[in-house]
Amino acid sequence: MSDVAFSQLPLPPAQLANLERLGYREMTPIQAAALPLALAGQDLIAQAKTGSGKTAAFALPLLCKLNPRDFGAQALVLCPTRELATQVAAEIRRLARYQANIKLLTLCGGQSIGPQIGSLEHGAHVIVGTPGRIRDHLRKQTLSLARVNTLVLDEADRMLEMGFLEDISQIIEATPGNRQTLLFSATYPEDIQQLSRRFQSSAAQKIQVASQHSAQQINQAFFICQHGTKREALLQLIAHYQPEQAVIFCNTREAVREVSRVLSEVHGATLALYGDLEQRERDQVLVQFRQRSARLLVATDVAARGLDIDDLPVVINFDLPRDAEQYVHRIGRTGRAGKSGQALSLFTDRERYRLDAIAEYQAREVGFDAVQSLQPTDARLPPPAFVTLAIAAGRRNKIRPGDILGALTRAGGIDGKAVGRIDVLDFAAYVAVERGKARHALRQLQEGKIKGRKFKVRQLRFALPSEERRLQPLR
Repeated sequence: MSDVAFSQLPLPPAQLANLERLGYREMTPIQAAALPLALAGQDLIAQAKTGSGKTAAFALPLLCKLNPRDFGAQALVLCPTRELATQVAAEIRRLARYQANIKLLTLCGGQSIGPQIGSLEHGAHVIVGTPGRIRDHLRKQTLSLARVNTLVLDEADRMLEMGFLEDISQIIEATPGNRQTLLFSATYPEDIQQLSRRFQSSAAQKIQVASQHSAQQINQAFFICQHGTKREALLQLIAHYQPEQAVIFCNTREAVREVSRVLSEVHGATLALYGDLEQRERDQVLVQFRQRSARLLVATDVAARGLDIDDLPVVINFDLPRDAEQYVHRIGRTGRAGKSGQALSLFTDRERYRLDAIAEYQAREVGFDAVQSLQPTDARLPPPAFVTLAIAAGRRNKIRPGDILGALTRAGGIDGKAVGRIDVLDFAAYVAVERGKARHALRQLQEGKIKGRKFKVRQLRFALPSEERRLQPLR
């Protein structure tokens, strides 16, 4: 954190009060550097990594410029993946609470375009989405960007790596030339500089800050194993370290499917996140993990882009990534906010060159042990503390977290201490309940009402990747 308080910024008093309620007090380095310039209307090209606080660095300026009475799209935020877009949209909604009637839409692929078109007919002040789907709407003329005054390119380097340059170019050309353009990128290669020169003001300000999540507070351990025994080595790591929660990274979708299947057989409660999942399935996977109703999540890098879990204690690399910077990005999901974290990595002799690249990138010596050096154990992980209940209603039904909490706790029902995180999405809501109270809570929600109305409620279970695309209620 910096020593600069948000109260020193020229923000509306209602927003400052909202920031205080949300726990925003001192700015992070990227916020302290970017916000005064962005609030003054300048174009920015900012080099900052995930977790540095960059969402607030662009969300606060764009919110200040909104005209609530104009339901045309006034701000557009482009993100490389659906997961990051969902995360960014959720944070902008929190920051927008100080204003009434601000409407935000998330437009991403992987979900039906029909409901999105219907929502756009009612207008929106802020659009957050992925380049491919935004371009689809432009092609169908269901979205107009003629009134956009703020354009944000979030994780621009990743969007270019994913081949979105043509989509981004056509989208930007559909926006007014006098817009403010805020470009955020973890790296600053030549193609990012070209993008800036092409679409930003010549007076664009360049900002570079160190990552909030250096690897200094992360304990890194590497274990060599034979290629044919990698799955057994992973089981040994998990049994030895007994993580409260862990994200296990694989380099391919096929590896994610296989590893999650093996872990499910041994430890149960294992989630898988990879590129072919539909948006509803992705939402449910991420919600269950955030709500701590699963201990293990196996994912690819692209699918996990934007994955932001509070207090994640352990990251495991089943496969070392193909480049060292991606390794640092992976392990940066643990050890956040000054807390310690654990990064465990498996590699085979043929992957030793990747270990050398990681050591060189971090400018530090990297040692390793054999998996056999760990004390042998077949201990299984205990079941997760929470169970997730899914409610077939969300923001579009005017449902709020307080409504769900009230439905559970009223009339001598569930103790509020047994209720964990509540996530309300557009068309669904999810609530975590302590495992021992889950059946009681499920029955209470099924038999009772939320905000005077009855909705379908079910308990989520874990679907193995081989189970085709459907999360069914427990029997």
